Amino acid sequence: MPRCAFATDLHGSPHRYGRLFTALREDPPEVMLLGGDLLPHAMAEINDGTGSWVSHTLAAGFLELREALGPDYPAVLYILGNDDGKAPLAELQRYEVEGLWTHLHGREHEVCGTRFYGYAYVPPSPFLLKDWERYDVSRYTPPGCVSPEEGRHADAKEARDARFATIQADLEAWDGQPGLEQAVFLFHTPPYESNLDRAGLDGRMVEHVPLDLHVGSIAVRRFLEKHGPRVSLHGHIHESVRLMGDWRDRVGQTLCFGGAHDGPELALVRFDTDAPENATRDLL
Repeated sequence: MPRCAFATDLHGSPHRYGRLFTALREDPPEVMLLGGDLLPHAMAEINDGTGSWVSHTLAAGFLELREALGPDYPAVLYILGNDDGKAPLAELQRYEVEGLWTHLHGREHEVCGTRFYGYAYVPPSPFLLKDWERYDVSRYTPPGCVSPEEGRHADAKEARDARFATIQADLEAWDGQPGLEQAVFLFHTPPYESNLDRAGLDGRMVEHVPLDLHVGSIAVRRFLEKHGPRVSLHGHIHESVRLMGDWRDRVGQTLCFGGAHDGPELALVRFDTDAPENATRDLL
C-alpha cells in the first residue's frame, strides 16, 4: 500500500509550488495527488515570453524534481478544477506521454496495489467558466449560481450536452467496479453537508432567498455512502476548513480529507493507504 501526499487549489502560486517541490524533494511519497485548480486564475493561454505557464513553470518544476529524485520520483496523479478550464489539457497531456504525470479524471490508475480514481466536475457555481461544471443530481441551479447551460465552455459539443449531463450519472458509471471500498478517490468538489463544503455565505440572500451554506455535491456524498471507498480527497471550497475547524470528515465508511486552504500557505496532506486514520495536514 503506497504512501501518499495530496495538495489542491494551488492556483499557480509560486510560493505554494515552491513549498510543494521542496517537501517532495525532502520526503518523497510514492503517490502525489493534485486535486484541481492547479493553474493561475482564469488561465486560457498565459505566456511569459519563454513558453506557456504549463511548460515553463509546472512541467519544468516536475521535470527538475524527477531528475533530482530518480527512482524515488512519485506517481503524480492530477485532475483539473473549475478555475482551470480545459484549454490547457492538450499541453498537459504532452507531458503525460513522457511519463511526468497522469490525468486521472474519469479514469482508474493502480499504484502499489491500490487503485486511484479521479473526478473533476463540481456542481453549478456563480462563475462563468463551465468546462468542469455539471448539474449535480438534477437540473437545479442554486440561487446566485449560473447554470452549466448559460456559462462558457471550451467545447461546443459539451455546451450542447450541458443540459442533460449530471455528476450523479457520471459517477454511476463506476457502480459495477469491484473493490471500490479499497480505493482512493480524488475529487475537486467536496461532498454536500460536510466539514469540507462550508462556504462563507452567512447572511447572504438572492431575491430574498437565503443561500445554502453548504455547496458541495449531493451526488458525491451519495456515491461515498453507497460504495465506502477507503479515502476520498477534496478541494474547491477554500474557507471551509477554517469555518468548520476540521480538515477531516467521515461519510459512511469513507475518510474524507480536505486540502483547500484560504491562506497563502500550501496545505499538504500526507497519508498511508494502510492506515489513513493517521493522516496529517501541514501548512507550509
